[in-house]
Amino acid sequence: MHTRAPADTPVRLKRWADLPWPAFAALDPARTVAVLPVGATEQHGPHLPLDVDTAIVDAVLAAAAPHVPAPAPVYVLPTLPVGLSPEHARFPGTLTLSADTALALWRDIGASVARAGVRKLVIFNGHGGHVGLMDLVGRELRARHDLLVWGVNWFHLPLIEPDGHDLETDVSAHERRFGVHAGQVETALMLAIAPDRVACEALRDFPSTSEQRARRYPLLGNGRSAKLAWQMQDVNPAGAAGNAAAADAEWGRRAVAAAGRALAQLLHEVIEVPLATAVSGPTAAR
Repeated sequence: MHTRAPADTPVRLKRWADLPWPAFAALDPARTVAVLPVGATEQHGPHLPLDVDTAIVDAVLAAAAPHVPAPAPVYVLPTLPVGLSPEHARFPGTLTLSADTALALWRDIGASVARAGVRKLVIFNGHGGHVGLMDLVGRELRARHDLLVWGVNWFHLPLIEPDGHDLETDVSAHERRFGVHAGQVETALMLAIAPDRVACEALRDFPSTSEQRARRYPLLGNGRSAKLAWQMQDVNPAGAAGNAAAADAEWGRRAVAAAGRALAQLLHEVIEVPLATAVSGPTAAR
């Protein structure tokens, strides 16, 4: 007997894994979008659990769901909970793949998406250490499989509320620059997503050595001209950087909602991008 879901059942995006294999033949390759959520299992200071990046990615996807029309051809792949986190490997509990393994894993998943006849892939990322990897994987998948690949970081989505207020303006410029890991923003989001897993007694300001370098070295420390390949203990030996004590759960809730709305709009735009964006080969200049 088939029963209808209760009216209060949360809206969710369609899952790739829910489809039977014959269903893929009916998908429109020009509009169908696969979403690969990628998180991490890595230390986030003495106050946050290891799965912060994964939890945030999943929460933003859930927040996006009500804003994506039900017929939208968006299919979410299983979230990858372990990624490339060697900068946190000295802290117990961190799980990391090697760069070669992470590249091969993402590339093979993308190749499988292409074999299913889907031509658009969004890699939705929660970990700052994946930014370079996303660029590399996207270019390889484009070259090898003609996939259109977008790398999307939740932390680069606009956090605009319906009334136009930009939530990022509630965070100081100092915190936005130096609070790069388990600081005010990530702690606020976790207070909203999983408050029972935040060790509130350990919340404090975790200063970053990057601030000291910024004061001493005009070029090395300007955040643009050069990037130090750091280990997290170089930044702060407690494994966090930023003012976690300033985190506010209500701000975190609003930020998740705003990121969800932005992601929903982004997915709609990806649906509309023509496949002709991927040009098959060069032509002589006209």
